[in-house]
Amino acid sequence: MAAPARPRRSVLYMPGSNTRALEKARTLAADGLILDLEDAVAPDAKVEARANVVEAASSGGYGKREVLIRTNGLNTPWGYADLEAAASSGCDGILLPKVESADTVRQVEAILEAKGAPAHTLIWCMMETPLGMLHAAEIAGATPRLGGFVMGTSDLAKDLHCHHTPMRLPMITSLGLCLLAARAHGLAILDGVYLDLQDDEGFAAACRQGLELGFDGKTLIHPKTVAAANEIFAPSDDEVTWSRRIIEAHAEAEREGKGVVVVDGKLVENLHVVNARRLVALSDAIAALQADLEA
Repeated sequence: MAAPARPRRSVLYMPGSNTRALEKARTLAADGLILDLEDAVAPDAKVEARANVVEAASSGGYGKREVLIRTNGLNTPWGYADLEAAASSGCDGILLPKVESADTVRQVEAILEAKGAPAHTLIWCMMETPLGMLHAAEIAGATPRLGGFVMGTSDLAKDLHCHHTPMRLPMITSLGLCLLAARAHGLAILDGVYLDLQDDEGFAAACRQGLELGFDGKTLIHPKTVAAANEIFAPSDDEVTWSRRIIEAHAEAEREGKGVVVVDGKLVENLHVVNARRLVALSDAIAALQADLEA
């Protein structure tokens, strides 16, 4: 299985307590938005932020962008009310913090269904603790309503007592476990944030590493990083052109009863065509999203 070809190159956290930011988000070129009720909101602003976020998600205006609401955990005073409110907001997904078990996902699923959440409102999981890493596979298979994983690398580094090195070697095992679990169950998966907003070169390198590892895109904390993430995580023109060529060549070979074909001296099999179709579908979806933004 594979997650649908929906652009998720850049997914920007927006603080739910900041109504100006929620409004500005309607004009940004991010592929997705996380309207945040958790880390970005002070305790005394949680209730007001919940109302802001639900109103923003319900009123629309975000076009084809994917809109997620990050709730507080069920073990907090605000978690259940967050889920209850988000269930009726029409958002694309509800992002749960610090998920460590499949039981948590199933508990949230039961709440959403009891509150009449539409089928398109999926459950997403923040993967940000050592226990979450060890249970990634069971979490990924918890329910068909699961949409994807979001890596919380800042909290993970804190719990691991590790350093944020350029190549992220201290957390490569954790990233790999979540990538394996997500792909095994056909889920999307987003890389964690990059904290140094002054380090443009470092941010670009982190995006390239995320792409190489297999992430669909990067979560962001500032609009200034959207353009770079969009560029790096998008298929290049050359990749799309090559993909269309091998799709056509392989289809012609199949019509002639051949299982493989050689294009420019390179052997093309069905596995290459499957990936080519994914890249073309993603490119087309990015173009549609861009057209919607410019309309």
